[in-house]
Amino acid sequence: MVLPFFGKKPAPGQGDAAPRDAGGGRGDDDDVPPPQSTELSTLNFAGGDASHALARCAGQVEVQEMDSGAGAVYEEAAVLYANGNVGDAEKVLDAVLEDPAANAGDGLWMMLLDLYRLTGQRQRFESRVLDYATRFERSPPPWEDLSSQAARPRGDIAPLVNLSGNLNGQATAQFQQVTVIGRKSGAIRIDLNRLRSVDDAGCALFMGLLRQLAADRVKVSVLNARQLVNMLAGQVAPGRAENRDAWLLLLEMLQYSGEQERFEELAVDYAVTFEESPPSWAPREQAALTETAIARLDASLPGAFRLEGEVVGSQAEGVRKLAAFAAERQNVDVDCSQLRRIDFVNAGTLFNILATLQAEGKKVTLRNVNAMVGALLRVMGVDQVSQIMLRG
Repeated sequence: MVLPFFGKKPAPGQGDAAPRDAGGGRGDDDDVPPPQSTELSTLNFAGGDASHALARCAGQVEVQEMDSGAGAVYEEAAVLYANGNVGDAEKVLDAVLEDPAANAGDGLWMMLLDLYRLTGQRQRFESRVLDYATRFERSPPPWEDLSSQAARPRGDIAPLVNLSGNLNGQATAQFQQVTVIGRKSGAIRIDLNRLRSVDDAGCALFMGLLRQLAADRVKVSVLNARQLVNMLAGQVAPGRAENRDAWLLLLEMLQYSGEQERFEELAVDYAVTFEESPPSWAPREQAALTETAIARLDASLPGAFRLEGEVVGSQAEGVRKLAAFAAERQNVDVDCSQLRRIDFVNAGTLFNILATLQAEGKKVTLRNVNAMVGALLRVMGVDQVSQIMLRG
């Protein structure tokens, strides 16, 4: 295993064609000794030679002196951006891409294109994508404003959450996250297409979620409600006063699917079975899953831990919460689609946490990482203790 030596040059190829999996393309069968968790509490990335700390944590480490060239630019631009020197990072990248002798690879090009997206420079982005397409003979990434001004959802497109698998009583934490998302945006869409089963506890939780969102005045749209209607139909029986939450959830989903006649028939059965008034018919908003919605779904990663905005200075609390989030999970997804920047010190804190999780046998994947942040994380060796997936 090779880690970059801080203050020197990164490993050969880091500035060249970088795969979308920024973890270096290693397979699952690599023989990498796990870090010793007992040493992690002593690591301090705020000062001193960080490479020595990495070496102590990683075990068998080979430190190499790297050749100058594109690799040095890769590291320099990553560190400049992490320190908030956006203009200098842009100049460094721009200079090497303008130099025909530099032979800059895909990694450096993606860094510059992402830098334009992160700073909202659409005109400069569009002036470069043609060069990118000509050089690499493939479609360039599309324009997307990733700047702080565009961080919040725009227009009438509400965040989309996908429920999948088996809905049961263990979904409490995920539903709490959905509530937070709904409160922040004022609206939310819930897609049930991938839901495979639901038990009594799951019905109670889902009804509780819908009631809470209604109390918070969050606009809710449910997609593919009929998927859940068909599941619940077999769990209720007229005259059998059981599974009350399943009855109520079925009545609710019939309103989202627009099936008024079926709703009214079931409402009569509910009144007879439970000897109480059923809910009144009130058609809910229905939504279609558009291509835009699918793109937002891929980016939002429901159920994942989210790193957002600029994690700099003393703002490491979000990073530290990752350990608690991962406590009861074996596979941990971290959604970085809204993470614009992370500085050197907080990247070190992230490394410590991920190394601890790796030592506990957990697999952590950082998804939708922009190329500028991804470069710093590779320079810091974070790809040695997690998988880093760059955004398109």
